Amino acid sequence: MSTEWDHSYDVVVVGSGAAGMTAAITARLRGLTALVVEKTERYGGTTALSGGAIWVPGNFHLDAAGLADTPEKARAYLDATVGDRVPAARKDAYLAHGPRMVRELHDRTAVRFVYTPGYPDYFPEELGGFPQGRSVEPQVFDLTRLTPGQRATMRRAGLPTYGLTITSKDFRHLNMVRRTWAGKLTSAKVGARAVGALLTGRRPIALGEALVARMRYSLHALGGDLWLSAPLTSLVEENGRITGIRVTLPGSRTDPDGESPAGRQVTVRATRGVILASGGFSHNQTLREKYLPAPTRSEWSAAPEGQTGDGLQAGMAVGAAVDLMDRVWGAPSVVVPPASGGEEHGGRPFFLVAERGIPGMVIVDSAGERYANEAAPYHQFVDAMYAADRPGASTVPSWLILDATAKSRYLFMGLFPGQPFPRPWLESGLVKKAGTVEELAALIGAAPERLRATVRRFNGFARAGRDEDFHRGDSVYDRYYGDPTLPNPNLAPLEKGPFYAVPVHPGDIGTKGGLVTDATARVLREDGTVIEGLYASGNVSAAVMGATYPGPGATIGPAMTFSWLAVDHITRA
Repeated sequence: MSTEWDHSYDVVVVGSGAAGMTAAITARLRGLTALVVEKTERYGGTTALSGGAIWVPGNFHLDAAGLADTPEKARAYLDATVGDRVPAARKDAYLAHGPRMVRELHDRTAVRFVYTPGYPDYFPEELGGFPQGRSVEPQVFDLTRLTPGQRATMRRAGLPTYGLTITSKDFRHLNMVRRTWAGKLTSAKVGARAVGALLTGRRPIALGEALVARMRYSLHALGGDLWLSAPLTSLVEENGRITGIRVTLPGSRTDPDGESPAGRQVTVRATRGVILASGGFSHNQTLREKYLPAPTRSEWSAAPEGQTGDGLQAGMAVGAAVDLMDRVWGAPSVVVPPASGGEEHGGRPFFLVAERGIPGMVIVDSAGERYANEAAPYHQFVDAMYAADRPGASTVPSWLILDATAKSRYLFMGLFPGQPFPRPWLESGLVKKAGTVEELAALIGAAPERLRATVRRFNGFARAGRDEDFHRGDSVYDRYYGDPTLPNPNLAPLEKGPFYAVPVHPGDIGTKGGLVTDATARVLREDGTVIEGLYASGNVSAAVMGATYPGPGATIGPAMTFSWLAVDHITRA
């Protein structure tokens, strides 16, 4: 029995983050009709909440910066970090076609990136690693270039930037605003940008918001369609091929931009292919408990609320294989409950990136002992949290401890240097505060003498300038967020009270396990055969990065590349 179709497009894309938008934009560039369906009322997915950077070795921005990257260096680095956890053909496809994707979007759309100088690969000392980094971030974008409806329905990060537009490059220096001239000059530049926006009526945005806005602007200019509040119900399979999707559309909502039809469940034909780009399963507690290391909670995830594995389960329902289901893109995080003002910051955990690189800070388990290099790449640190967790010395949560000197010198959890912790954080007990290390130990449930011994040992390392236990500050990556005015940018003793402690959980910015795909993003069955007409990219697919995280933007870079490859294959097929 043939399916009755309500709508028909050449390419139908599920999900509106960077992966989904890239697929639809590329389809339009190839002259194909394209539709993006988004489950939630906001487009942008995890990308909108991220730094927006992409890690694509060999792209033309790196060439322009004179970095002399080569396919051989990039492949050596992926071999050293990812290893053979994923097929060589997928790594080769990523390295070969990622630069082509970046070039085409730059030349033919409003998607623009700039090199972030000095932001290292996460393992820069490995063979092929770049201490100066391969990361590029979105150019600042004027939000007023979007229509009112597009602005109203874009997912916003809700970062505590106090109305300032801050790029990744800016943030690194702003963190040292009280310590370096670069920090002070950057502060003046960011302030001037804010004044300029007020005088001209522009609304500059940066990071992941800028990338999503640039993609939305480009998709609109190219004539691609986007439906919001349109969750995927199932894939349509005919004679072993995926020919379309079923979605449920709202019956009572009128979109301000006229972007979604309303009122019924509809079938949408995809004459050339369906591309799943719907994200992972971070907010599906059942799937988390089935696949991820314990303990695990959806509340620890910074991914958007719609990431419940719909596309993943739809793919599995038609026989797709899965891999890497026990892995996440790890993000050590502080979970701020609503009663403590969490909703004021978007209701998401605080993802600790720079905070773990500042001097005058340690992270300990429930027994009051260090167990890892605090400044390690965030994905690696979450792995260490699970590896070190044991009865009597739990690392879930761990405790980040800093002294008054560190609090006065550096940005911390969205607060400026010296800015007091919000009263609700203190009154609710989220932030523990004490006059001495021993008093703080009692508040976090650790033995006072053990925490004092941990701090005393660390302080000795800090004065000597070398962490003999966990080598904090040895890597170029560690030092990126450190204090360059110190002999070891990541080490300073904890000496001055009051002392503070905040709980750290093994959060994530998304799950990385998903549907198995080939080098052209086609979804595969358990026996390795292709499910014709079905493609996947982004966090709904098993990551080309395997069990690791090679550099800043190694999530979005592959997501965009494999979406581009999917459409390239569709066009050639």
